[in-house]
Amino acid sequence: MDHLAELKEFALLHARGQGMAPRRVERILTGITNDTCGDPRSWAATWTREGRTAASYGRLLDACAHFALARFPHHGDPAREAAGRLVVSTFDIWRERRRGIVRLELPYEGGTVAAWATGLDAARPRPLLVVMGGIVSVKEQWAPLLPLFARLGYAAVVTEFPGVGENTVRHTPGSWRLLPHLMDRLEGRAKVSDTSMLTLSFSGQLALRAATEDPRVRRVLTVGAPVGAFFTDPAWWPHVPGITADTLCALTGAPDRATLWSELPEHAMTAEQLRRVRIPVRYVASSRDEIIPTGEQHLLRALPDLRVKTFDDVHGSPAHLGAMRRWLVSQLLLTRITGRRTAAAAPTTEEDTARTHPRPTAFAPGERQS
Repeated sequence: MDHLAELKEFALLHARGQGMAPRRVERILTGITNDTCGDPRSWAATWTREGRTAASYGRLLDACAHFALARFPHHGDPAREAAGRLVVSTFDIWRERRRGIVRLELPYEGGTVAAWATGLDAARPRPLLVVMGGIVSVKEQWAPLLPLFARLGYAAVVTEFPGVGENTVRHTPGSWRLLPHLMDRLEGRAKVSDTSMLTLSFSGQLALRAATEDPRVRRVLTVGAPVGAFFTDPAWWPHVPGITADTLCALTGAPDRATLWSELPEHAMTAEQLRRVRIPVRYVASSRDEIIPTGEQHLLRALPDLRVKTFDDVHGSPAHLGAMRRWLVSQLLLTRITGRRTAAAAPTTEEDTARTHPRPTAFAPGERQS
């Protein structure tokens, strides 16, 4: 598949995951003829133009979604960098018209990590919820959920995977240390001793790795996270979409795919490490995942307290957005209320397979509104 065709295929999935109407997305994609920076019919120029139109009508979150697609899959050229800045500035206007969402900028390893947060309060610290997207999603895609998390009683922080969006730190095998660093910085404004991680795709691996070392991580919820097989199975690598491979090159600094594949095994977790994650782990799997190999399921069984929800879908289960988010939130609340820890209870491993195709629904009232 050529580059532009692959961009369009993945855009349909990511647009659906952001609540955009498929027909409208297809109309926009039809008008894109190239991915040449500066061409008015190019990828970034077309999506940016649509975003500006949405913003002119006051549909700010809709505009953010278009700008996020303009910089998809990563900010690899000036047009995409400009679109990335528009995502941030447009969301900033949206959140300033509301109350309770603040911006954080944290120095880390010579770079900067930015985040949107709510519920931070030194007088009444709440349990901390850290939300982090994967290798192609900016924090503004998830930040509209912050008011919901606040209503559920959390101090919530939405940030980005290393190298994505405003996170200027390169992705390395030690990137998991960003999460304990974030907890350190929020000490006193949130109850970091009771931290939940809602980490999507590749950031799920960072959360699991952090949980092996930091007892403050009390539960991990993730969607399609690579753990070991993705990083170690050379027979799988030729099947990985080019967009995924090229994005990982951009985030890690690998000069080409061959170098990337040779370095990936350093990121893998082992069964021994996973057995040390003695907290609830809730994992959404997709039966037709084109990025995460099925071999991950075998390794995940090493987790002492694991529940897996499987949808008949591709990576990230975009056709099951509403059902997936409801399951994750229900598991977040259940594990918090019951305080389930395998140190005090028998190990449990469950799989709940969903093969229906419900229409994606809103995660929270007003999520796609501005």
